Amino acid sequence: MAPAMLERAIAAGTAPVLERLVRGGHYVPDCVAAFPSVTPVCAASIVTGVGQDAHEIPGMNWFHREEHRYIEYGSSFRAAQRFGIARQLTDTVYNMNRVHLSAHTPTLFESLDDADVRTAGTTYLMYRGRYRHEPQRDTALTRVASALMRHAVMGPRELFYADIFASQRTGCRSGLGMPGVRDRHSGCVSAYMVENDLFDFLLLSLPDNDWYSHKHGPDAQVQSIAQADLQLARVMNAAGGVEAFLAEHAVIVMADHSQTPVTATIALQDDLAELGVLGPSRPGRVTEGARDGEPRIAVCPSQRAAMVYALHESERDAMRASVVALALAIDGVDLVMWLERDAHEVPREGVIASQLHGELRFAPGEQLVDPRGAGWNIDGELAVIDGSVQDGRLLTPSYPDALARTWAALSCPTSGQVLLSAAPGFEFLDWGRQAHVGGGSHGSLHASDSLGALVLSGVALAEAEIPEQWAIRDVAPLVLRHFGLDRPG
Repeated sequence: MAPAMLERAIAAGTAPVLERLVRGGHYVPDCVAAFPSVTPVCAASIVTGVGQDAHEIPGMNWFHREEHRYIEYGSSFRAAQRFGIARQLTDTVYNMNRVHLSAHTPTLFESLDDADVRTAGTTYLMYRGRYRHEPQRDTALTRVASALMRHAVMGPRELFYADIFASQRTGCRSGLGMPGVRDRHSGCVSAYMVENDLFDFLLLSLPDNDWYSHKHGPDAQVQSIAQADLQLARVMNAAGGVEAFLAEHAVIVMADHSQTPVTATIALQDDLAELGVLGPSRPGRVTEGARDGEPRIAVCPSQRAAMVYALHESERDAMRASVVALALAIDGVDLVMWLERDAHEVPREGVIASQLHGELRFAPGEQLVDPRGAGWNIDGELAVIDGSVQDGRLLTPSYPDALARTWAALSCPTSGQVLLSAAPGFEFLDWGRQAHVGGGSHGSLHASDSLGALVLSGVALAEAEIPEQWAIRDVAPLVLRHFGLDRPG
């Protein structure tokens, strides 16, 4: 949700509930997403309060080194077809929470469940909790889905996930999570939970704004934000109205990222083909472009970000250098990033490079402090991230929280050796050769798709606890503190 679009919807009078929350609460128009600023990475950071160096979800599409295969969470239907619909659904619905999300990083649901707080969640990528839920088979659609969705999951006490899992019989239907229907399903089941007093903490997901903006462009968010506002009103009216609901509940409204218009694409699989790209075709593995028939890299587009993995450890550094050299010459690639390690494989420094400005090297240290209070040692060209230094403070408004976000992405154990961020207007083609040209997208390090809206209503905030730069990973600690608990992890 772009802050400018939220403000425009409020000014137009089409989002009265959100207007009430903004006017009566603490409004943050520049809350920073994770990087890559795509939904799986951001959703994991929201529910855990940490970056992917801890939660280990690195992108929308990534390469599983141990299983030697691509993980695809739903870039497009055609991408899912190439990897296999059953495989994509299994990874998204089951493996993302059960296997891919680090077992060492508790979710909000798990922390609150352990404290006997009554938890609830609507359809959301991250749902891992302490309560077992069996798949539903009470409608024709769910009986069809049960051919693939056969196993139980661990989630919050009350879980409503695209009709597949439903802890209560509510009469609400989502059409198995079809775009355009998901917000209404979330509003329906949440209103039921309010009416029946079933939760202390509810994660209410309204994802259709993201889908609508992908299709129609960021300026169209005024319409989809208005629809989301209707569902918020529906939930609050179940308690007797907005004011009655706010008298009993604290509310946090947040975006996981924003979006920016897309006018052009980058076919990274083609641009790196001479290195030997591992393809996703089923069954087995095929190579796209390898001169000797041997795949040497895996290419993982995640909308406006991408990762490249070296497939053979013996040539990791040489392959990284080759990928970097080629990537810096690709039209539409804004930044190329990689991590250099010492002889013991300990991260030594990160590198961010651009064709125009050269390289910036950085590592945690004490030379400079960013707006979030983190310290960094740097060497090279600050122009790479449009940075400046003022009174010992590192400012990077075009790439907010640039070093911390990049460091978390590079040091994530499941990330690729090379990360790429697209220039404004560009998107990487997914493995189905799809992109959102004419619409909007996100994923890059750039501010245009990295800054989302955050609204806090009824949440106690001491002045000393308000950061100069908010980030989505700040929200989980706020929720836990609201319930008298410590920070996750």
